[in-house]
Amino acid sequence: MKHYLRAALLLITLCFMITGCNQGSEKEKESIRPNFLFILVDDLGKEWISVTGADSIITPAIDWLASTGMEFQNAYSMPQCTPSRVALLTGTYPYTNGWINHFDVPRWGHGARFDPERNRTFAQVLREAGYKTCAAGKWQISDFRLEPEAMVHAGFDEYCMWTGGEGGNEEISNERYWDPYIHTREGSKVWKGRFGPDVFADFIIEFMNEHKEDPMLIYYPMVLTHGPLVHTPREPGASTKMEKHQAMTRYTDHIVDRLVKELDKLGIRENTYLFFTTDNGTAGSIIGSRNGIPTRGGKTYLSENGVNAPFIVNAPGLVAEGEGVDALIDFTDVFPTLCELAGIPGEDLTEVEGSSFASVLNSTGEGTRDWILAMGSHSGSVGEDGMIKNWYCFRDRAIREKRYKVYVDTLKQIHRLFDLQTDPMEQENLVEDPQMSDILDRFRQVIEELPDQDNHPDYTRLDTSYYDVPVEYLIKSHRRSIGRSNMSPPVQPQ
Repeated sequence: MKHYLRAALLLITLCFMITGCNQGSEKEKESIRPNFLFILVDDLGKEWISVTGADSIITPAIDWLASTGMEFQNAYSMPQCTPSRVALLTGTYPYTNGWINHFDVPRWGHGARFDPERNRTFAQVLREAGYKTCAAGKWQISDFRLEPEAMVHAGFDEYCMWTGGEGGNEEISNERYWDPYIHTREGSKVWKGRFGPDVFADFIIEFMNEHKEDPMLIYYPMVLTHGPLVHTPREPGASTKMEKHQAMTRYTDHIVDRLVKELDKLGIRENTYLFFTTDNGTAGSIIGSRNGIPTRGGKTYLSENGVNAPFIVNAPGLVAEGEGVDALIDFTDVFPTLCELAGIPGEDLTEVEGSSFASVLNSTGEGTRDWILAMGSHSGSVGEDGMIKNWYCFRDRAIREKRYKVYVDTLKQIHRLFDLQTDPMEQENLVEDPQMSDILDRFRQVIEELPDQDNHPDYTRLDTSYYDVPVEYLIKSHRRSIGRSNMSPPVQPQ
């Protein structure tokens, strides 16, 4: 009898031990914060990614992300670079953050700058929460000559950035592809004989290896596929405009493949959310084909080919595989989503205007959005005072639901309405159709909640005393489309 009692007690003890171990491992698993790799391609619409309907190219690595992850079919960027990037980084709309135009800060004078104290970034919040952060690629909303540590102030521990074409220094700083001009903690220099996209990818891979034991945020705003069109290391013979564009798109896919394989190699793939999207549609000079329909690039336009961006999230075991979802999201939603996935309380994000779609990713919800918005369809221009000229108090914009979409003019009036379910090419304007009155009223309620006046960017003046010429000269040079002076960069190219 004693033997039976001892055996029973031993069995019970083992059960408690196993249960305790399992609970411990589950708690340990829950405490591991995920990594984030956010890839933002420059100037590429859905008509150039095969999983989203492209007929003229194959992008196997990106396709694989979609087939083993989640593809959002209704994701809005802004129609141009600067409004998209600032909305993405800050979780606020252009009418709030002020960047309602495209504006190359280093090239177009120094009347405006991105101020991370005024507009907090997701990198700042994640770094404060203990994440190791890095950025590589294109920034272009700060002048690194005036603010050499702008990336650190914006929340990034490490950085490797193309400076953007710098006014008065364009001969070298324009280069982002071959012999690129890149800014790091060591300063700005030419990387002779290198291909810029490889420099950025190598930097990210090195960062991954160094911090594989830490929670990481990696922001990779690619320079690809924006012009100038060039040949690539994998297709050196590309010579025509179309050949170069296709080669650059395939190289984008190649780099995605490199990064995914490195995550696998480091054993951190299953704890990494990989986001893939683009900042706006393809340049209008490039015509592709999507689902058998010739499609001109929609960059700078509020049409679907300009702002309905490819958007894929992939994380094995964390995100459902092969899911195509119609949930509405836009770029302001990325900030709160990253924070929720990282376990950062939502009450700490009161300034953010976007909504988290984390529940869609973990299949516990269908999204909280009734509408999404895009604006910022014109390039900026500089006034006599050196400030960006915002021609209207209320800039035009597009607002859409899952089925219907309206265009709103500068008088805050709806002037176009489309049924995207029956008219995806936006050919038949239904704004005068009496049967659409209820739908128009629904959109008008949204518009009424928007501020009547858009904000402007930050115009804080910074020290320009090291320049050989007054900053006002650069502003005048931009207006005359000259953009060159006898100014020298603070760090000479090597």
